[in-house]
Amino acid sequence: MQRRAQRDQRDQRAKRLHRVLVCAAAVPVMLVAAGCSSDSGSGDGGGSAGGDKKAEGTASASASASPSPTVQAAAYRKLPEPCAVLTKKTLGDLVPEGTKSGKEGTSSDTGTRGSCSWDSLDNNGVKGSQFRWLNVSMLRFESDATRGAGDALAGDYYTKQLQDAQSADGAKGVKTEPFTGAGDEASVVTYELKKKEGTFKQQTVVVRAENVVVTVDYNGAGLAGDRTPDTSDLVKDAEKAAKEVVAAVAEANGDTAASPSESSSKPSSDSSKPSSDSSSKSPSASASASPSESATQS
Repeated sequence: MQRRAQRDQRDQRAKRLHRVLVCAAAVPVMLVAAGCSSDSGSGDGGGSAGGDKKAEGTASASASASPSPTVQAAAYRKLPEPCAVLTKKTLGDLVPEGTKSGKEGTSSDTGTRGSCSWDSLDNNGVKGSQFRWLNVSMLRFESDATRGAGDALAGDYYTKQLQDAQSADGAKGVKTEPFTGAGDEASVVTYELKKKEGTFKQQTVVVRAENVVVTVDYNGAGLAGDRTPDTSDLVKDAEKAAKEVVAAVAEANGDTAASPSESSSKPSSDSSKPSSDSSSKSPSASASASPSESATQS
């Protein structure tokens, strides 16, 4: 009986020890599980914070990005035929012997630039002769998001044209004056050029109308002893031509109110002004070397 009681006590102690060992083994597993659970939670929190920061950065970048620049569309979309911008009457007054001598300048894009020139020589034999040369040029600027608005670009070119006229080689007595009645800004540059054939009076009228720049070159000379033409008369004629060209540009773009009235009458002949059939023998080549003709090719 005593031995049996001892065995029972040993069995009970063994069972208690087994339970202690089982519990002791279970504690690290629980700690590991708790640790994993804690790490997992921290990892989720960290990932969420990183995502929020990334989203904030993207939103900030989007907010700081400036919208694409835009400019107002240019007012004038096309140009008129360059040799048809002046009325018959005006051509008769300015180049009476050369109304049909218009020569259109070459252009790779007639919607952007165009020019036409006329020359006239009125030969009066021993009394001398009167020479006239007229050139009209137009340059149109499109609005561009990179370069700027068309009228602003035209304004820069307007200034350049005036500067070119004022610095013409051999120019004497250069004067620049503004005038009204054409476009948004307009000026006329006058000077004299001494050549072997005589004294040439040069008028360069530059007008900016919206996004188009119109340049009118008009010069005259009394040759072989004939009188030198009056500068004020030449200026009036050049300004009249410039106004008609500006009106023709407006009309070509749908503004009929600004178009000049066309005269169907034949131009009258004036012995004090030039002629065309002897233009090949005239000093037109030297006269046509005026500054604004070269500017139209720039």
